[in-house]
Amino acid sequence: MHDDLALDAPQQPQNLTAPYDALLLASFGGPDGPDDVMPFLRNVTAGKGIPDERLAEVAEHYHHFGGASPINGQNLALQRALVAELDRRGLDLPVVWGNRNWTPYTKDALAAAHADGARRVLALVTSAYGSYSGCRQYREDFWSSLDALAVDLGLPEGEHPLVLDKIRPYFDHPAFVAANVDAVVEALAQAPDARVVFVTHSVPDTMEEASGYAGATYSEQHFEVARLVAQGVAERGGRAPEWDLTYCSRSGPPSQPWLEPDVNDHLESLAAAGVTSVVIAPIGFVSDHMEVVFDLDTEALETARELGLTAVRADSVGVRDVFVRGLVDLVVERAAAARATDAGQPAPEPVHVGTLPPRPDVCAPGCCRRQAGVDSGRLAACGVDPRA
Repeated sequence: MHDDLALDAPQQPQNLTAPYDALLLASFGGPDGPDDVMPFLRNVTAGKGIPDERLAEVAEHYHHFGGASPINGQNLALQRALVAELDRRGLDLPVVWGNRNWTPYTKDALAAAHADGARRVLALVTSAYGSYSGCRQYREDFWSSLDALAVDLGLPEGEHPLVLDKIRPYFDHPAFVAANVDAVVEALAQAPDARVVFVTHSVPDTMEEASGYAGATYSEQHFEVARLVAQGVAERGGRAPEWDLTYCSRSGPPSQPWLEPDVNDHLESLAAAGVTSVVIAPIGFVSDHMEVVFDLDTEALETARELGLTAVRADSVGVRDVFVRGLVDLVVERAAAARATDAGQPAPEPVHVGTLPPRPDVCAPGCCRRQAGVDSGRLAACGVDPRA
């Protein structure tokens, strides 16, 4: 009789976000006003020996917009959108937001999650691609933030108050690609015969080389997304646009090679070749932060006007519904992988599109260093070995 009752008892729904107690939205950060600009830039460039005179030049980009970066408002909007999508699915997972370079800092976000009872946290980085600046540098920040939080809590040296895992780079997730397809289709509606100029943040050639340790390099990841977006546009409208991949926001000494071509130089080449209209698509960026609103909306569009080019800037993925749903899908996917690993079982195959293998959930030794084979001297969370 008791066995029969047990069989008839309603089954409890599985917690699809277990074993995680909170989601950390991890981002770059940006100044909130004019007085924040130089301190913020010093944070970003700490240890690089860049003089204040050079930082003052970069500061003018921010002062052009009143001294505040749009990234903070965009992260708040993304945090709200994630909470709404989790609630829509009935998933109880608090979302905290923390930055590498400005308030709220990563440590503050983790401290808030810990105070609310979280002991295992999943990090979602606002960078879709695998590289030092988009992956390992965040992992180093996670480790140092956990160290600092442990000191605040009076824990023994080497003991962390939280287990922190990370969602893999998601450049090849179908939702990220689909959101970019939508944005480019909308832009092409304003300039139907335009050539698509995809843009991402440039990185030094040494970082590009190191980014390929665990799979495709940084540039190869972008070429694949560009190809998939162009293919998606063709499937939507019947015409495959001609396209190129370009870069913006390079810094450092002129003697140091960075990925090229620069978007402005490339626009000059296109105009010289007889191209008359372009769509500028920022596939390397999740939201319209400073590298988009200054480097593209201000500088690149001005270059296009001077060259007589008709130019339309496509949106970044921002908080488009398809993208936000995809991020929550990634949370659920990563949680399933964690449960499988904890149970000694193989993790489900990650959902991805394209020809490149997905990046791993747990970074291998040597993954995404600033320079291949060179130890940064900083421990990194979310990897097989924090020292490697």
